[in-house]
Amino acid sequence: CLATLIIMLVGDTYTLINYVSFINYLCYGVTIIGLIVLRWKKPKIFRPIKVNLLIPITYLAFWAFLLIFSLYSEPVVCGVGLIIILTGVPVFFLGVYWRNKPKCVNRLIESVTCWGQKLCFVVYPQGGVAEEE
Repeated sequence: CLATLIIMLVGDTYTLINYVSFINYLCYGVTIIGLIVLRWKKPKIFRPIKVNLLIPITYLAFWAFLLIFSLYSEPVVCGVGLIIILTGVPVFFLGVYWRNKPKCVNRLIESVTCWGQKLCFVVYPQGGVAEEE
């Protein structure tokens, strides 16, 4: 998010759209690959919607062509898009993967989360005693 804000401030909007579209297509393809892997490794789990495997495989063929073409035609834009994705890796390790965090780190993460929820108007009730302001 911070990298996107910086790019918006110093770059033009069309370049940002190119970065984001590459990231979206990359995520769509990884999601479809996950669907195929789950269908292959766990065929018996419940699925509310089940499609023929020909559809995701066909989608992946077109996806691979578009992704390779994007990497060939605009490698810098795709590289920056990958860097934007990789900026989330430290956040993942700090917030999710690291289980035995010190209390001060937990408080910092909770306060940043609460601030972000208030900023974006997505604060949900905690289920405890309501705090009055």
